[in-house]
Amino acid sequence: MKIAFHTLGCKVNQYETEGLKENFKKAGHETVPDTEFADVYVINTCTVTNLADRKSRQFIRRARAINPDAAIAVTGCYVQVSPEEVAAIEGVDIIAGTNEKSAMVALVEEYIRKGSKIRQVKSYEELDTYEETGTITSMESRTRAYIKIQEGCDRFCSYCIIPFARGRVRSRKPSEIIKEAANLIEAGFKELILTGINAALYGTEKGFVCDIDNPDIKELYGIEIIIYLLDRMPGDFRIRLSSLEPTAVNSDYVKRLLEYDRLCHHLHLSIQSGSDSVICAMNRNYTRRDYLDIVKVLRDKDPHYGITTDIIVGFPGETDEDFADSMNMVREADFLRVHAFQYSKRKGTAAAVMENQIEPQVKKNRSAALIAEADRVSKEFMTACTGEIRQVLFEETDKDKITGYTDNYIKVYAQADERFLNTLRDVKITGIMYDGVSCEIIEEDLQI
Repeated sequence: MKIAFHTLGCKVNQYETEGLKENFKKAGHETVPDTEFADVYVINTCTVTNLADRKSRQFIRRARAINPDAAIAVTGCYVQVSPEEVAAIEGVDIIAGTNEKSAMVALVEEYIRKGSKIRQVKSYEELDTYEETGTITSMESRTRAYIKIQEGCDRFCSYCIIPFARGRVRSRKPSEIIKEAANLIEAGFKELILTGINAALYGTEKGFVCDIDNPDIKELYGIEIIIYLLDRMPGDFRIRLSSLEPTAVNSDYVKRLLEYDRLCHHLHLSIQSGSDSVICAMNRNYTRRDYLDIVKVLRDKDPHYGITTDIIVGFPGETDEDFADSMNMVREADFLRVHAFQYSKRKGTAAAVMENQIEPQVKKNRSAALIAEADRVSKEFMTACTGEIRQVLFEETDKDKITGYTDNYIKVYAQADERFLNTLRDVKITGIMYDGVSCEIIEEDLQI
């Protein structure tokens, strides 16, 4: 059978879709792009906002239009949170929750044999074991690879539906992570990105046991265990963290992580608001000062340590002063990049029933102002990097140039040929471009 996949949402979803593809290939099925005619369409959904739900429904209709006789299988967070709603969508044949992806091949094949609709969704309270979907050996990118290390979140931020979609914290076995990393390094990947629903919570759940017998890691805690093991693996590669949460790590712990040489000088550190009162209302257990303490540790290590973040505007009760605090935080933290979100009410969360909901136009205006300021600060950050020497992983060609990302996550353009693709090279940043910087490759005596 021809199987097409469509993925919405986060990097974890993208990773899980790669696992699904491998499982279907192992079962003898062919994978095709989601724009093509297929026998089965597998849709991995997101539900972090109302827009994500709508996009999921739109693609279900699109898939049915491409092939009216296709089997439509829907999985992911939208299914987990709203199974009745998804099951009621015309054309949906199979629904499977977030902890059922390893069974997707069997579910699809059962549907093809029997023709009866399938529903396999556990309650979020039952999502208490890590679902191992198999070791991934390839990805669409040939340069950077994601490794999922953790599932679930128990922080219950007042705006967030994800704990209900992903269940409690559970960590992947270190041995499986290292096995997957070894396979990816052997396959030629030069950057390994550690990801999870809340990766900072790796190894923090009650009962977690490291299944690798190494006396050097007995005193280590949390995600540092994995970074330590990866840092000492042979090969030409670097490590990047997809994100850390200030709800789970502090400046002292971050300082420990910075001692690992392979770790890229970039961190996605989500703040969500620059206002202490809003942070408190969000049920996020840190302060503006706590966040800036982490920023200081990072910038003491590298004045141009790349810090990216998420900020929600229009949270219930957010005043003009609160919003001004977020704008000031953009400047004070000197963010490389800010992902701005307008608050989206999610049924079942504490924030959905809070008083003083913000009008849509106010949210829209604040979002536009935040994005404009973040773009200005980003340009200033990249300009300040001019003249620096940074490590780059070259990934793609762009007309007469090749592009890639620095260790601190700045997009670079270089005048060079394809020989440099999928290589880690030192470059000198020479100027600003529309979405990144130009650079010159140092020591161009590349040996192939």
